[in-house]
Amino acid sequence: MIVLENVSFCYTADNWILKQVDLEIANGSCTFVVGPNGGGKTTLGKLMAGILKPSLGDVYLEQQNTKDLALFQIGTKVGYLFQEPERQIFAATVRDELAFVMDLKEMAKEEINKRVEAALERFQLKEVENSYPFQLSRGEKQRLALAAILMHQPSFLILDEPTTGLDLERKEILSQVIRQLKEQGIGMVIISHDEKFIQNHADRILMVDGGEVKDVG
Repeated sequence: MIVLENVSFCYTADNWILKQVDLEIANGSCTFVVGPNGGGKTTLGKLMAGILKPSLGDVYLEQQNTKDLALFQIGTKVGYLFQEPERQIFAATVRDELAFVMDLKEMAKEEINKRVEAALERFQLKEVENSYPFQLSRGEKQRLALAAILMHQPSFLILDEPTTGLDLERKEILSQVIRQLKEQGIGMVIISHDEKFIQNHADRILMVDGGEVKDVG
């Protein structure tokens, strides 16, 4: 699904965040990315999602080079959850946020309502469906952003610290979603410091540190 070939990335000429990374990520698996703060985990995730383009080397999504794809094309393949969920929330209400993509596709109102209701229930957002998203708690924003991403029906997800701001009950809801997505064959890369969450879901663990990416289990 995602292939990195000899990828290096720098924000400035003398500050290489990642160096000569070769990596393949299979669909249908759950890969966790760990490492120290500032080590390049989020940069790696954004390169995989096509949000950033490599300074050197190439990134391929389903055999297509991200350099040749617009962000909206990448968005149909890969869903990306930012560490700060408010960066990807913009609608006037929670319900509008969930319906936005389907409205663009001019889907039937009945089908839109059906899918929105299912998402509201799945992510425990029914009580805030008419609320302004920026007034939600961090955990609610996190759940809303993930629910909105899944409305795109991507074949791959990249989640940056998805358990931040979630209590034990909401973490279990997220765990259930992850298990369901894996059963559907959707692949995931999850950046996390949450050791128990990693132990519960990891098929593979990558360590990012000092510009290098290593398989550690």
